[in-house]
Amino acid sequence: MLSITIQHPFSAKIFSQNTPPSKKSSQREREYLRPSEVNAMIGAAQKVGRHGVRDGAIILLMFRHGLRTAELVALKWSQMDLVGGYIEIHRVKNGHDSIHPLRSPELRALRQIQRDYPDSSYVFVSERKAPLSTRSIRHIIARAGEIAKIAWTVHPHQLRHACGYYLASLGHDTRAIQDYLGHKNIHHTVRYTQMSPQRFEKFWRD
Repeated sequence: MLSITIQHPFSAKIFSQNTPPSKKSSQREREYLRPSEVNAMIGAAQKVGRHGVRDGAIILLMFRHGLRTAELVALKWSQMDLVGGYIEIHRVKNGHDSIHPLRSPELRALRQIQRDYPDSSYVFVSERKAPLSTRSIRHIIARAGEIAKIAWTVHPHQLRHACGYYLASLGHDTRAIQDYLGHKNIHHTVRYTQMSPQRFEKFWRD
């Protein structure tokens, strides 16, 4: 909050002349990240601070599984099968839960986190063994984006969008992407396939 040092007499006329501040337009060029940018952020997160493995894994899992911040901070080890290589995704916003495969980079990072942060039921915790807050996640993501020299302030939901656009660019079925991201309504998924360059690959035969 701003601290006002000079007091003026109250005047309704003064307040009526003031107009609400105009809404600032977004400084982001787009609302998603490219895979190369995500990889750069993971590398940046791994090299800064005392929690590089944890922070890099946060970005990796949010991207690969299209996790919302609330879904990430609520992740528990009981949702993980590190032997079979699976993760149970519990969606918020009335989304559909699902089970996703875990690949080698995720498994390696998760096993290291389990060693570094033992005796916690939550996957991503602070030094005090408390679950990370959504505010902490926003800070970790923004810091990684800044170190990776991304031109705008990165927010966590861009990683979820990055997942959707990446899967669509590989030509995956819209329904499958809907199930993967847990969208209740397919209209939220269509945006990714509409922007996929795969739709136009056969338009020209040079």
